[in-house]
Amino acid sequence: MGKLLAISDLHVAYDENRKITEELRPESDDDWLLVAGDVGETFSDIEWALTLLASRFAQVVWTPGNHELWTPAADPVQLRGERRYERLVELCRGLGVLTPEDPYAVWQGERGPVAIAPLFLLYDYTFRPPGTRTTAEALAVAEAAGVMCTDEYLLHPDPYPSRQAWCRARLDSTEERLAALPEDLPTVLINHHPLIRQPTRVLRYPEFALWCGTEATDEWPVRFRAAAVVYGHLHIPRRITRGGVPHHEVSLGYPREWRPRGGTPGRPVVIRA
Repeated sequence: MGKLLAISDLHVAYDENRKITEELRPESDDDWLLVAGDVGETFSDIEWALTLLASRFAQVVWTPGNHELWTPAADPVQLRGERRYERLVELCRGLGVLTPEDPYAVWQGERGPVAIAPLFLLYDYTFRPPGTRTTAEALAVAEAAGVMCTDEYLLHPDPYPSRQAWCRARLDSTEERLAALPEDLPTVLINHHPLIRQPTRVLRYPEFALWCGTEATDEWPVRFRAAAVVYGHLHIPRRITRGGVPHHEVSLGYPREWRPRGGTPGRPVVIRA
């Protein structure tokens, strides 16, 4: 029987990361791979990586990170916002890769079935620094600390008026879908950003938490019967447990981050057998 494996933040624009991605292989022909975003920034890099992984694993499940949603000037594909996301979904469907827009697959493992739920939720600036009450105040504190996410320049919310509005729309539609699942079916929730704020407490630059999620999902892991939560984005691979639910940060990250860790970089995390 295969395993449910997970990885994120491959960032294949880096040659060393690209080599690691080239070496990713399943342990068995039945292994699934959950890819929790930030494969790359350009369509060509994303297509290369997902094509490779889809050819090796029994099933690949992808959810976008913020980097996939960027519109870099060097990318020939200059789609923005929702249209860019829709083109990525189209790419995945052509490869047989499951996305947040597809029906949730059910993994039949040794411990029983779980619904595999890739989520695309964005963030809404509610992970604010202490003492701030509004997004404007929070952004001002971050800017004063020299912290500003590249999303502010490259992640466009079109046709929504703001990233917060896009986040709200994604929250509403996703919550409805999760609530429609059978009440006796556990889930594995996969999102690029953490679903709870706790993992951001260890950030070197705490102000960066602004771009790391939303308080609206704080109760989702328990409410939607998560057997596990998979996320990336922080580039701090580890596992924490809250409310009996394990939260796995499964990122590879940038070479400067994974080189000092030792061990074998880019080894997928086993989520379920």
